Amino acid sequence: MLEGIVRESIGKPATKALRRDGYLIANIYGKGIENVHAAFKMNDFIRTVRNKETIAFPVNVGGKEMNLVVQGYESHPVSGNLLHVDLMVAQPGLVTHYHIPVKPVGIPVGLKNKGMLFVAKKRLRVKAAIESLPNAIEINVAPLDLGDSVLVRDVARIDNVTFTDADRVSVLSIIKAK
Repeated sequence: MLEGIVRESIGKPATKALRRDGYLIANIYGKGIENVHAAFKMNDFIRTVRNKETIAFPVNVGGKEMNLVVQGYESHPVSGNLLHVDLMVAQPGLVTHYHIPVKPVGIPVGLKNKGMLFVAKKRLRVKAAIESLPNAIEINVAPLDLGDSVLVRDVARIDNVTFTDADRVSVLSIIKAK
């Protein structure tokens, strides 16, 4: 379980000192829950988020255990290091917005015809309760040839999950390799 600390001071000097010590600044929020200003060890946070099996992951901050979901992050424009992360508490039964990763399944026919698979949206925005969320949205790309694409309206519907992206938005396509 990822361990974090509660930040006493949220000012710029304290934030810089935490970043210098290898901490990642985080805001934890949820409906009906008071915001928590926290900090996590950078490497521990990255390791936890990369190795998680579900969308939500457990965290212990200031003696309180909670399941959190990454809602947004800010990275440095030059170095690419994480500067800040927004974490939302995954409350059971509460319907809210989440970003679910898209996972292409299969080998497209278009790859043999000198094409390449282009994933336009790596994550789809959905509205659902945390219990009914899939870990990833799997899309079968095997029948796709050059010029074919999968739009949001073509993605198989999931029970109790509503896609909030526009229906005409392309999720992935097979384009001609240059």
